[in-house]
Amino acid sequence: MIDFRYHLVSLIAVFLAVALGIIIGTTALNQPILNDIEGQVAALEQDKRSLEDRTQALQAQLDTTQAFDAAVAPALVEGTLTDSSVLLVVTNEAVTQDDIDEVSTLIGEAGGTVSGQISLQPEYTDPNSEAALQSYVTSGLPSGITVPEADDAGQLVGALLAQVLMTPAGGPAPDGTAASSVLAGLTALDVLASEGDSVAAADYAIVLTSGGFTGDDAAERNATLVELVSALDAASSGAVVAGDAASTGETGLIGVLRADPTLSAAVSTVDNVGTAAGRISTVLALGGEAEGTSGRYGTGEDTQPVPPLPATTP
Repeated sequence: MIDFRYHLVSLIAVFLAVALGIIIGTTALNQPILNDIEGQVAALEQDKRSLEDRTQALQAQLDTTQAFDAAVAPALVEGTLTDSSVLLVVTNEAVTQDDIDEVSTLIGEAGGTVSGQISLQPEYTDPNSEAALQSYVTSGLPSGITVPEADDAGQLVGALLAQVLMTPAGGPAPDGTAASSVLAGLTALDVLASEGDSVAAADYAIVLTSGGFTGDDAAERNATLVELVSALDAASSGAVVAGDAASTGETGLIGVLRADPTLSAAVSTVDNVGTAAGRISTVLALGGEAEGTSGRYGTGEDTQPVPPLPATTP
């Protein structure tokens, strides 16, 4: 008669056999899988090295292109702004000082001068500033200054700044005293700041921007900037808005201008001002504005790399 111990030993033997089979089978299966994983890792490492090499090569090409553009920039823009003045308007703190300096330098190499720089503060486009700005613009303006009958503070201030800071094409320059008074008043309201000793009237305007607005009031803030750009363009020989790729988004100034066919046809935009090519485009676009031609330049969708070069006389 088979006793309980026999059954117990038999069950243990069965379980040991099963466990041993699993171990042996797993080991046999794991080796091919491990070999396959090691092969994939090796392939990925090779791909990574190849991508690094490709990135370095592309960066070298980009650096060479940038260096070439910077070298030929003075020759390309030479004489395009002879005896002309340009006002720089900086829309936000994200615009780098390097971009401001590089654009200013190229304006000089084109034969022009920078008449001054104004930097807009966040309060300029803040809807909460509207009442204070309307109150200022509609009372106590310098003699001879008129503004349109409107309830839009952005339109009123834009028209006021354009009237005192821009010289109409073929017309006389505005009174410098009025410009000083208006800038002092708006500075006191903390909506803008004047850079340098003074800001004089100019033939052209370059509006430098970067990124886009965030928040529920982004559309209102952009509308205020658009009013300013439109006013500067209408009151002068032309205005160009130059920024970065981020400013071409839905909440960026360039994006808003390009999305509107009427605005896009009136004001030139450049979306790569941080590069030598973008700065060349910015300066050349001013010449196009003087001839009534506006364009979209840079690397964004539906853009031209650079504006047409001005015709040269033999």
